[in-house]
Amino acid sequence: MNSLENQIDYFKSLVQQNLQWALVDIYSDVQSGKNNGRAEFQRMIQDCMDNKIDLIITKSVSRFGRNTVETLEVLRKLKLNGVEVFFENENLTVSDPNNEFIISLLSAYAQAESESRSQNIKLGIKNQIENGTSKLYNRPCYGYRHDKDGNLEVVWQQALVVQKIFDYYLEGASIIQIIKLLQKEGIKSPTGRDVWSKKTIENILTNEKYIGNVLLYKTYSREFPNTKRIKNNGEHKKYCANNNHPPIIDEEIFEKVQSERLRRSNIEITSEGKKRKSRKYSSKKPNIDIMFDDE
Repeated sequence: MNSLENQIDYFKSLVQQNLQWALVDIYSDVQSGKNNGRAEFQRMIQDCMDNKIDLIITKSVSRFGRNTVETLEVLRKLKLNGVEVFFENENLTVSDPNNEFIISLLSAYAQAESESRSQNIKLGIKNQIENGTSKLYNRPCYGYRHDKDGNLEVVWQQALVVQKIFDYYLEGASIIQIIKLLQKEGIKSPTGRDVWSKKTIENILTNEKYIGNVLLYKTYSREFPNTKRIKNNGEHKKYCANNNHPPIIDEEIFEKVQSERLRRSNIEITSEGKKRKSRKYSSKKPNIDIMFDDE
């Protein structure tokens, strides 16, 4: 971040030294890569389309974008809108037609470099997971925190809420009913909200971390530049560490909840695999009555 601050100061000074330039704004994203993941980059492009900017000054082609196709598309779009782009390190401008080929080469090189770095990072993470040194094994979730040695320890006030959620579900409450019960009891969500999200409750009910185990590689990221995380359905090996930390939920209760979730779902497992049940919803017979008064 200090480097980013130094870069901002440098470009502010550069603009002030040129009497023909007037600073519109500073646009900086901490992350780089795919253009639609950079809020400041998108804001800059929109300001260009709104005719607020005539000239973009950037450190290098690799700072502007690391996806060759997207970078060239954006540069052509800016050029058609009368916006000049100057790459300081390479001393290149977009308005010069002779530079497009050079820019495409530099952009391709930046993308290849990012792809290589991405692969190295993934390999490093995998090696740490395999030899048991990865910090991912001790990544805290609701109900846990780090002790002084960086290991997971139970936060009992939160742990009691987790146990309450499991109990409610086994007593027959739906996810929506659990949310209403927690709200009525004034129990804040992990993010401090009055109302819990459905996704948060579902994640708690399915998280093996609450029985003391850790399962890694439940999701994985696609190849650069499309690095969106997706569910691992067997494309990659998963790693499980049993008895990694103190449990909050008894394993028998956890398995009962998983069986109950399957019973309530609209998915039926057969010898041919998963398929939808003939009716839209499976029948549910809650064992508890949930009533709310107006107070």
